[in-house]
Amino acid sequence: MIYNELRRDYLLERWVVIATERARRPTDLSKQRVEQGKFASCPLCPGNENMTPPAVLVYLPNSGEGNVKKDSEQNDFRHKNWVLRCIPNLFPAFSPPRQEADADHIMKDNTYGYAVGHHEVIIESPNHADHPANAKTQQLIQLINAYKDRLAELSTKPYVKYVQIFRNHGSDAGASLSHAHSQIIAMPFTPKILSDEMTASKTYYERHKRCVFCDLVDQETRTLRHIMDNEHFTVFSPYASIHPMEFWVLPKRHSPNFLDLTEGEIRVFAETLKITMRALKDAVNDPPYNYGFHLALNRETQEYYHWHLEVYPKLTMWAGFEKSTGVYINTVPPEVASAELKKTMHN
Repeated sequence: MIYNELRRDYLLERWVVIATERARRPTDLSKQRVEQGKFASCPLCPGNENMTPPAVLVYLPNSGEGNVKKDSEQNDFRHKNWVLRCIPNLFPAFSPPRQEADADHIMKDNTYGYAVGHHEVIIESPNHADHPANAKTQQLIQLINAYKDRLAELSTKPYVKYVQIFRNHGSDAGASLSHAHSQIIAMPFTPKILSDEMTASKTYYERHKRCVFCDLVDQETRTLRHIMDNEHFTVFSPYASIHPMEFWVLPKRHSPNFLDLTEGEIRVFAETLKITMRALKDAVNDPPYNYGFHLALNRETQEYYHWHLEVYPKLTMWAGFEKSTGVYINTVPPEVASAELKKTMHN
């Protein structure tokens, strides 16, 4: 008899059942996709700019290949010839304080507070279907630069303690619009998963005098979970992945966030994002997915925390067991996921 495996997350007190006894091929989980094109009613498409709030950041074409000019919008004015726009979400989860006194109610006693912050949408391209798997590298470079610009701006707000940058792709993954877009939420507290990661990373550093993520970059390149490697980034399926086909992108240079990425690193990151997201699309028929950046803003985390991107395909549904216990069942072992993604890259 072969037992299923119990695996514990690198840092979190989280257990995963790797269901080798009922393991499935990634292609078994793929679903038929409905092609979605450009629609006149899409509020994110060019020509419909007045359907959105004024952009807090707009990238406009500029002379010279790859260059952009940065601007914003006010009142009823909207730019028409744009490369990328970042707008306030029409239905925000977190909103800027209406008056200075509201800041006094932010997380006042750790049980109640105002949802003060920012909730923004980055329209990644004027082309409706320019998702990372098929967008041009230059467009992804602009997207990463926009992530940097908004993180730099929002992290200076005195009421902001954490900034979450994430992407939902497909309605099953929570995307209400099919136009290529990401979201940013700035909030007045550090979410539990990130806080727990930082605490565990600090403990590891105090014990070993090394960053746990730097060690993972070194260790996972020698396992069957390794997917790809280049001069600046390593990609692998995590040991205790909770999602089938889950993978992480880790920078080789230690840093708590990506605000100090160089132009060269941004280009390689864009190329890495395009290659891996294309592999996922081809391997599992363009599945719905979420991705999210894990990063730290506090200076005290400089030595022990290491930013990274986590990609979560939405191929199965969490049911009663997962929701009531916090223990997850993954029917695609990460070693199988990495092999499938590598095979797709080489085809």
